[in-house]
Amino acid sequence: MNEPTTYGRSSEHQTAAVEVHTPTPLAPAPLAPVQPGAVPAVASVVLPDGRVVTGYAVEPVKPHPAAHKPAVSRTAVNIALGGVGFLAVCGGLLLLATFIAALTALIHQLVILAAVLFGGWVVVLVIRAGSHGGGTTVNIRKAVIKRNRFYS
Repeated sequence: MNEPTTYGRSSEHQTAAVEVHTPTPLAPAPLAPVQPGAVPAVASVVLPDGRVVTGYAVEPVKPHPAAHKPAVSRTAVNIALGGVGFLAVCGGLLLLATFIAALTALIHQLVILAAVLFGGWVVVLVIRAGSHGGGTTVNIRKAVIKRNRFYS
């Protein structure tokens, strides 16, 4: 049974015989020693038949930083910024209301000051007119009105 097997159409056209061999497994070869404390940049392996295979070590795949989920959600940040903006607007409105109240009080005091000054001016005019020594004085002792006529 260990005779070589030949393949072909007929024996007259056959030129070469083909032999089929089944490989036998070999024992694994020991790896090349590596000095402790240093990892070589390139790893080499000696195969059982004497060949040397050289290559780089494969590192595990790390996830991309873009896939990292942030510690705080974007919605929470937007809500917090909205609250800060709302507080700023409320403070501004409070200052605006205070400014309007102060302006109203100023205008009210200016109106009162104008009324006092105008009233004082009128009083001065009346006093001056009454103390004026010149002029005509008319004393009416008995007045008689007959037929819409005035007789003194």
